[in-house]
Amino acid sequence: MRFVYSPLHLGHDIRTQTILGVQVAANEVAERAETIRSTLLADRGFEAVVPATHGPEPITAVHDPGLLRFLEEAWDEAVRQGHPYDFLAPETITNAAATEGMPASARREATKIDGRAGYWALDTSTYILEGTYAAARAAVDVALTTVDLVLGGERAAYGLCRPPGHHAARGMYGGFCYFNNAAIAAEAVARATGEHVSILDVDFHHGNGTEQIFWRRGDVLYVSLHAHPDRQYPYLLGWEDEGGEGDGAGANLNIPLPAGTDDEAYLAALDRGLARIADEPGDVVVVSLGFDTYGKDPIGDFALTTPVYHECGRRTAALGKRLVILQEGGYHVGDLGENARAWLRGAEGRRYQRSRAG
Repeated sequence: MRFVYSPLHLGHDIRTQTILGVQVAANEVAERAETIRSTLLADRGFEAVVPATHGPEPITAVHDPGLLRFLEEAWDEAVRQGHPYDFLAPETITNAAATEGMPASARREATKIDGRAGYWALDTSTYILEGTYAAARAAVDVALTTVDLVLGGERAAYGLCRPPGHHAARGMYGGFCYFNNAAIAAEAVARATGEHVSILDVDFHHGNGTEQIFWRRGDVLYVSLHAHPDRQYPYLLGWEDEGGEGDGAGANLNIPLPAGTDDEAYLAALDRGLARIADEPGDVVVVSLGFDTYGKDPIGDFALTTPVYHECGRRTAALGKRLVILQEGGYHVGDLGENARAWLRGAEGRRYQRSRAG
């Protein structure tokens, strides 16, 4: 299998994050992608590919152009304004209740960068650094090059996207995500083929951004297995009764799962999601692939093991559809490479045995 990787993610060198008002060691670190890359190369069954540049148009096909403009300008503007820290996080975050009952014009993007960030942000944990924009644009190019490989005839290809993307909505960044790589990829497939596209999101957290972007779209099916939003980020979306509206009615399937979900229970939930995708027209599935479902993950509460990822990949490929596989979360760096290797070997139909290095 070929996989797409860009070293530009290294410029997004996150070291800390803010959780519940406390600054702690970061989870979404550069070592994540580097570990996966080195593990796949050591396997000798994977070939690294350099991403092609695709420009801004695929981004603005799903995102507000204002979000693209803000992320492009944010760090340089922070420096120009004398921002005192080596990262940018919002001081206030726009809340719909603040201007309830007032005209739409009352919701304004501030000039001061601390307030401007809050116009576009979901949370205070998603920092912007000097290299963030370049890394986020590179992650989009990784995703779109993966699409190119699959539409060019490959049955499956893997995009090692970092930063991840599924929490980014049309006009919002957050959850360590800046642009929604999976949504951009799905839109690119839909435009190129004219066919329906399915998105299978197996990250531990619900992809609120992906759901929001395609909420009223009937040509893109979104299926997500995730921790129940009653107890886990992002809290605001992910309930089972969210089915889409308008043309998108019935094109959204959320499968929230309880704490402690083990291999057997997860496979049963996956089979339910795959059955829905099997009924969907179209030959391409975009997989938002997260490994924060792993039993040792520091911010998850599922109990999955490395071998089950091989079976998950195998069952997903058994749909018989082409797979655009894009990396999302997964924060237990020590086993992250092996988890990815297991899933991808399953998708290829290759046997899995843990490597000696793993």
